[in-house]
Amino acid sequence: MKYIFITGGVVSSLGKGITASSIGRLLKARDFKINMVKIDPYLQIDAGTMSPYEHGEVFVTDDGGETDLDLGNYERFIDVSLRADNNITTGKIYKTVLEKERRGDYLGKTVQVIPHITDEIKRRIKNLGENYDITIVEIGGTVGDIESLPFLEAIRQFKKDVGKDNVLYVHVSLLPYIKTAGEVKTKPTQHSIKELRGIGIQPDILVGRTEVPIGEKIREKLALFCDVEKDAVIEARDAKTIYEVPLNLEKEGIGNLIVEKLKLMEIYHKKYDDSNKNIKETIKPDLSQWRSMVDRIINPLNEVNIAIIGKYVILRDAYMSIIEALVHAGAKNDTKVNIKWIGSEELDTKNYNEILDNYRENEVLDGILVPGGFGERGVNGKINAIKYARENKIPFLGICLGMQCAVIEYARNVCNLKEAHSTEFHEDTPHPVVDLLPDQVNLKEKGGTMRLGAYPAILKEDTLAYSLYGSKKVYERHRHRYEVNPKYHNILESNGLIISGFSPDGKLAELIELSDHPYFIATQGHPEFKSRPNKPHPLFDGLVKEALKKN
Repeated sequence: MKYIFITGGVVSSLGKGITASSIGRLLKARDFKINMVKIDPYLQIDAGTMSPYEHGEVFVTDDGGETDLDLGNYERFIDVSLRADNNITTGKIYKTVLEKERRGDYLGKTVQVIPHITDEIKRRIKNLGENYDITIVEIGGTVGDIESLPFLEAIRQFKKDVGKDNVLYVHVSLLPYIKTAGEVKTKPTQHSIKELRGIGIQPDILVGRTEVPIGEKIREKLALFCDVEKDAVIEARDAKTIYEVPLNLEKEGIGNLIVEKLKLMEIYHKKYDDSNKNIKETIKPDLSQWRSMVDRIINPLNEVNIAIIGKYVILRDAYMSIIEALVHAGAKNDTKVNIKWIGSEELDTKNYNEILDNYRENEVLDGILVPGGFGERGVNGKINAIKYARENKIPFLGICLGMQCAVIEYARNVCNLKEAHSTEFHEDTPHPVVDLLPDQVNLKEKGGTMRLGAYPAILKEDTLAYSLYGSKKVYERHRHRYEVNPKYHNILESNGLIISGFSPDGKLAELIELSDHPYFIATQGHPEFKSRPNKPHPLFDGLVKEALKKN
């Protein structure tokens, strides 16, 4: 088993996750079996209780893990379904160690960061590496953060534990360009590497994030002062799309460099010596489909404008998977999807029609998407936007809370249940069309107690949902506590709302749609989590296709 550890220096948000994902893509394109792990140094057990303003999107795995958003990038780039265990947090590590201490597993020894915390970190990483050729591990935060020290110490020990030929350290650092001086500065990176070496880790590869080409002199300087081979200084310049990054890194030679340093040809020969494959000294990655997809993103033939009506629009990372799902659907349709961000509170007014009419007149409203969220703020604005989309025949996709708001809107304005609402926002509503299920009523803990992970839905034939998915049984990932109240299914359907997808027992509404509308569909799940660059999710694909007709 081989391990690649990705660390970051100077500042956060440099793109360690995209770098890790890109390396994963390049190695998978070389026929290696890849697993990916994100280490987050915060004390929470998982990301589930964190505000989107704190941490961006909470990504949900098939097995119900509420994880860091980087797992979404991993899944999209290497086209796999990861698990909750692929996100390791300080909270998980300390919880396990303290539980062992309470059971007496340490036989009276003093429990310490070294070796007990570091051993637990290593144990988890090694377990995740089983049955894979290469495991890529991204360490969250930046070198120098006190929270990251136990994790950095653990990965330092890996080289001794599994052998130097089986471990590779990649450091991602900022190379700031000072416009007034016209120079790329290396000093911050030098200090970052010095900090890392002080911990006992010498990077094998240095990835320099930069706005401009760094040139040979900068490469030579970094190689000299950071004690890295010149060929191992990789330029990571700003790209037109994140999906271009693997192609750029491949041009820089990082793929073959990793193959050489980790002696991956030995694994490759073991796999294919007895097959008909033509074994060569270097492994050529097959990136043809990826390159074609990137070309369609960068050079689209068409353009559409989709409005996202959300609560957290000032922090776009809160909707990262939705943004990427629209990019994927756009790529399939040779279309650039321009997102118009509209705060749902802006539409919480009697004048919402005028506001949305103005967007339409300015040609920025070919479709409307209402995403998930929690809490009452902005809900009325979402309901108003859905009413506008329904009445004006604008293509509409509702996700999670977006579906619940669509049910509330329909109940009020079509079924004549004027005070219909969700008990999440109005406990005493006379018409609780959205409500808690009995098993959710008396919960005392918030974390990990929602309906989480992949659940099946059985689709009705001759519906929009069935035609989009092309299958009767589908699985979507969920993250919610409230459901469309089964007591109101009959009145909703008798007034024209189609519940096109049910849970297998027929009790829970999973998808709804309208037949007298060009594209009006909503799901209780989160389809954005399963969209891939070369396999866009059908609900997003359908939205973009229909929006193109309106354009």
